[in-house]
Amino acid sequence: MAYRSTERVKARLTASRERIVAAAIGILAEAGYAGCSVAAVAERAGVATGSVYRHFPAKAELFAEVFRTASQREVDAVARAAARESTAAARIRAVVETFSGRALRSPRLAYALLAEPVDPAVEAQRLVFRRAHAALLAGYIADGVAGGELPPQDPELTSTAVVGALAEALVGPLAAGVAGPDTIGGLTTFIHRALGVSP
Repeated sequence: MAYRSTERVKARLTASRERIVAAAIGILAEAGYAGCSVAAVAERAGVATGSVYRHFPAKAELFAEVFRTASQREVDAVARAAARESTAAARIRAVVETFSGRALRSPRLAYALLAEPVDPAVEAQRLVFRRAHAALLAGYIADGVAGGELPPQDPELTSTAVVGALAEALVGPLAAGVAGPDTIGGLTTFIHRALGVSP
């Protein structure tokens, strides 16, 4: 009986933690880090402020977890889109279109993930996020080089440059909340040229 009781308590705590993180992501998508206070998160999650601190002793810890969760969703979405393609050029296009398209559909959240000034603990997670995207892209580039679709190049260096270019190119439109109709197409063309994809 004690075992079942312990399992119920664990499940309740896990559900509470997930509700807190989901509430914080919702606020982040609306108001960015600047508008995401612990009190606002607690209110949206339907818990006391003390409950938030029970799960996350410091605000930076909460935001680091929020960043990890939100950014992993983005990496997973990009990976799913690229996995549906069979050539390096198509996979790279899927990466650019998915990364950029999702960012432009949720500009406040994307700006928070890519560029908004944050606590050093969250900044460390931002670096992990960029590295995860670069590692994914490096695999597609390496496959393209091995299969003769792409010219010889250093996949890790190139993929890091591509992720940096994508993020930098999107910061302005995300901050302004608007993007031109050719933004994604233009980025795809630029990245294909940079990687040596045959026209």
